[in-house]
Amino acid sequence: MSEGPRQSDNELALGPTTLHYQVFGALSERTPLLLTHGFASSCEMWRANAVALCGSRQVICWDMRGHGRTTTVPDPSNFSTAASVEDIIAILDECHAQKVVCAGLSLGGYLSLAFYLAHPERVAALGLFDTGPGYRNDKARERWNAYAESTAVGFETKGLAALGSSPEALLGQHDPEGLAFAARGMLVQRDSSVIDALQEICVPTLVLVGEKDEPFRRAAGYMAEEIPQATLRVLAGAGHASNIDEPQAFNSAVTEFLSTLDC
Repeated sequence: MSEGPRQSDNELALGPTTLHYQVFGALSERTPLLLTHGFASSCEMWRANAVALCGSRQVICWDMRGHGRTTTVPDPSNFSTAASVEDIIAILDECHAQKVVCAGLSLGGYLSLAFYLAHPERVAALGLFDTGPGYRNDKARERWNAYAESTAVGFETKGLAALGSSPEALLGQHDPEGLAFAARGMLVQRDSSVIDALQEICVPTLVLVGEKDEPFRRAAGYMAEEIPQATLRVLAGAGHASNIDEPQAFNSAVTEFLSTLDC
């Protein structure tokens, strides 16, 4: 009976923040795969996927600030896209990973795009799952930010009951105060810098979306058209948490994409 892939839980102290991350499999000649979870989730949402995907390359998952087992001082200055980008750098350096296949779902996909734009030299390929590139239209951005604010208020007034029944959100332990800070600092959209730069992305990119994920189907199609080396996959029967809704189909699509890379 096999023991399964090697797994480790790790903590990395960065000033007022202690990052929690998991590593599956051993470092090899293949570029590691970094998986970033969605808002109100944690690296636990990736466990079944990471075990399936780590056979040929190491898989790294982590908890964003305000999520899971990552802890930080509850102050607005500690929650931002820029801080999350630097968290990724710190984890990669700790894992001795010069480059990664940078992938994420929902907010994690947006952070993957932001990370590429800030540090393209550290990204060999992108995986954008059930996500979008932000907004160019000011009114659309205002509507999204109103949603982010109402989400923050929900965690402040209802606690973890505000999570609802999302399969993605129910995986992992959470602090409602941290999620409220993350909603206001990381879920909000401040400009159109990410969507404006899609045509500048010059690495192979898998854009994947669940067939039933109506809010993000259009965004996925747009990104697939704008990113020069993008491939679009729509997973039949899957909703927003496509990796959980249809794990075998998700793992198959990601494995197929990874097999096309020369890294």
